Amino acid sequence: QVQLVESGGGSVPAGGSLRLSCTYSGATNNDYSDYCMGWLRQAPGAEREPVALIRRDVTTYVDSVKGRFTASQDTLKNTLYLQMNNLQPEDSAMYFCAASYRPFSGCAAGDPTSPRTFRAQGQGTQVTVSA
Repeated sequence: QVQLVESGGGSVPAGGSLRLSCTYSGATNNDYSDYCMGWLRQAPGAEREPVALIRRDVTTYVDSVKGRFTASQDTLKNTLYLQMNNLQPEDSAMYFCAASYRPFSGCAAGDPTSPRTFRAQGQGTQVTVSA
């Protein structure tokens, strides 16, 4: 069973930057090649939405963060990262690291046909951006 632990949230003014990290473990033979992994966020009163997803070195983003956020994966360290630049107040949310074994179905942030549920999620880290 995959387990994930996030770190790196905090409070910044608009225009600031933060970097989130997520260490993961638990896949059979440490093989995550068929996993859809990435970052979700949930603002108060809103649904949890995928922000950036990675599978087999392909990364996708929801439109609202394109050009500002960069997701990456270090497979040697079993760590995901989310570099967030030019943060805006609307980016304020709880951010969750997530993973699901998903070799065939969709893994694309912002794609309404891709499943939005993930079997494993971390405890979340808060990001707050002040105007």
